[in-house]
Amino acid sequence: MSVNSELRATREAIVREHMESENRHEFDVTLGTFEHPRYEIVATGDVYDGAEAVTRYFDESRTAFPDQRNELLALHHADDAVIAEFLLKGTHQGPLRGIPATGREFTVRATAFFVFEGAHLVCERVYTDMLSILVQLGLAPIQGLSG
Repeated sequence: MSVNSELRATREAIVREHMESENRHEFDVTLGTFEHPRYEIVATGDVYDGAEAVTRYFDESRTAFPDQRNELLALHHADDAVIAEFLLKGTHQGPLRGIPATGREFTVRATAFFVFEGAHLVCERVYTDMLSILVQLGLAPIQGLSG
């Protein structure tokens, strides 16, 4: 079934508010964009299901990267999702899973599938290149990939 233009516009507005509120670190607004908050971080296998778990994700990720932000590049529409292409950026200023801060910045291209049931956002599934992030932070010694 094809998504009508009104539903498409509603979903896009939700995704834009979701991403912009993350940049503003207004996580109560971000949580409010979901019917039921759920993040799936594919590169690490982490799943944060429910408001408490997603809030924990925000706390952990923004402790490590207080300036974490996204720069939207493009939105694409599918029957049950809005797919966002963006640059994910941040500076490693706090512990990351027990790894002390390096003070280094990263920028990596990423994709997120914002999965919908009708007009309700039910999941953000993020795909990104963790190796590129680790190399940029000086945590993975691969020659020729660091920038």
